[in-house]
Amino acid sequence: MLLGAILGIWLLGWLLFEGVATLPLGRATLTGFQTRLNELRDSFDAARDSNVFLDVVVGGIRDALDAFVVGAQDLLSQAAFPRPVPQVGWLGVVALFAWVTYALAGVRSTILVVLSLLSFGVLGYWSESIDLLIVTFTAVLIAVLVGIPLGIAMSRSRTVTAVATPVLDVMQTMPSFAYLLPLVLLFSIGPSAAVVATLIYALPPVVRITAHGLRTVAASTIEATTSMGSTRTQLLRKVQLPMAKRTIIVGVNQTIMAALSMATIAALIDGPGLGEPVIQALQTLDIGTAFVSGLCIVIMAIMLDRATTAASQRAESERRATRDPRRRRIALGAGAVLAAVAVYLSRSYLWAADPSRLPDLGRPLADVAGTATDWFTDTFSAVTGAIKDGFTYALLNPFQSLLADSPWWLVAAVLLAVAFVLGGWRPTVTTAVCLAVIFGVGLWQDTMVTLTMTLVATVMVMLLAVVFGVWMGRSKRADTAFRPLLDAGQTIPPFVYLVPALALFGTSRFTAIVAAIVYAAPVAIKLVADGIRGVSPTTVEAATSAGSSTIQVISKVQLPMARNALVLAANQGLLYVLSMVVIGGLVGGGALGYTVVSGFSQAQLFGKGLAAGIAIVALGIMLDRITQHAAARSGRR
Repeated sequence: MLLGAILGIWLLGWLLFEGVATLPLGRATLTGFQTRLNELRDSFDAARDSNVFLDVVVGGIRDALDAFVVGAQDLLSQAAFPRPVPQVGWLGVVALFAWVTYALAGVRSTILVVLSLLSFGVLGYWSESIDLLIVTFTAVLIAVLVGIPLGIAMSRSRTVTAVATPVLDVMQTMPSFAYLLPLVLLFSIGPSAAVVATLIYALPPVVRITAHGLRTVAASTIEATTSMGSTRTQLLRKVQLPMAKRTIIVGVNQTIMAALSMATIAALIDGPGLGEPVIQALQTLDIGTAFVSGLCIVIMAIMLDRATTAASQRAESERRATRDPRRRRIALGAGAVLAAVAVYLSRSYLWAADPSRLPDLGRPLADVAGTATDWFTDTFSAVTGAIKDGFTYALLNPFQSLLADSPWWLVAAVLLAVAFVLGGWRPTVTTAVCLAVIFGVGLWQDTMVTLTMTLVATVMVMLLAVVFGVWMGRSKRADTAFRPLLDAGQTIPPFVYLVPALALFGTSRFTAIVAAIVYAAPVAIKLVADGIRGVSPTTVEAATSAGSSTIQVISKVQLPMARNALVLAANQGLLYVLSMVVIGGLVGGGALGYTVVSGFSQAQLFGKGLAAGIAIVALGIMLDRITQHAAARSGRR
């Protein structure tokens, strides 16, 4: 009732003050704050050689990362002068990756890795694929070296947990675009900036999951070990880490997937890898090229996800197996010999070194994809156009008018009231601070447009989540059928979702919304399904025996009792949608995402792009805090 009253007052205020105090800003217009950000960039550029911190500390990190990445490229992916090919050619790389995968994950994963690597070569993106792997694993290596010790410290100290948790929350709340422009200030553009951006984005999962794994070691086991005189170091090294090993590897898996996602986007700051051809293809509307390069990203995501998942399960399966371990050691030795021979061949013979000698399937596949897309758009343009126009004019435009054409003070009051009703005083204070930041950076109307797309896409995500989540929660067959698809959907980096959306609907806000819905739906559906499944079977049976129909059981028992899962699904759906809507600036999404992209491509708009990144962070924190506190209040009820 309170939310209904707030909406009524908002509609009345919109009717009275439409178009007043909406704070619009022209595309090429800069506010004083944005101009000062441009000046800040200029001062950073001027001080790189004279400032001790920028020259010695930041410059040292930048040079070290650049040297490491470039050295790895010379070794594995790029021509190492005076050689026309890398130090280790494609055959040697495939053999080395296969041997490492067999050692860590087993035979099935080895076959998957070999086929995936060969597909990069025959699709014509060998160098870009290996470059992306180099950036990803460089960031993951640093994340593991930093994250596991930090997770250990969090599991042992409440003080460390209290300090680190808010920082990790902000790191996971911030959409990936928001990391890029601030890092350009410090590291300029190039491999080092890409690695640091990827590291920051990928660090939280390994920290949190390591801390969680160590905390879940049975208290009785820890007490028994301590009573036998073990020190804290012995307890950690001989009990906690071995027992939490599988959980920690799951954290590494999540870090690898997050790193791959961010390393792809880091192509916007000249990060090497597959992100570059995807961005170029999206900007030129070359659907065929975007499809093939996006397919390589999907193959890489599946390869990394399955290999690391298998690695997390291998140790336990080997302990249970009764096979002679000597056979495995012999196989590893033979594999090492074969890998050494392959490396030698790839250094000595051009056919084993140059991936362009492999069959070329990429160009024909791109032509087929482009032709199929042209045929589809020509044949069904009336249908897709009607869907896009109907959605835009019936839902998107009216809601955007309500948000973006209402006076800023009215929208601010409405958001504060909604935060208070849903979550209480704490999210209200956070909302006030975030709104002040958005107002201060001078991009109020752009932020409201982004918020419109985010909320509309989230509503659609929640509709899908309720329909499919209830179905999966009530039916084991549906869960078995859909869950692998949802798991696969969560492994695909966000860039890839733009390609089919662009092919279907062209460049528009609707395209960004469609991509956001597809990207965010899997996590929301799984959360709702788990919430429905968690409702007590006794309660459901009692309702059924009392004569309730299936619809009544769902609407009056299961959904109300799974309210906490629904609110959590809305929270995660909002954050996923926001990150994707911002990336949708590349395909006509406009608003803050377009402004950030403009900051990369036009030097005079750098300050405005950085201001847009700040607004995105503030918007993400505001939405996260409101929904998190709403979920907590729902749980208490």
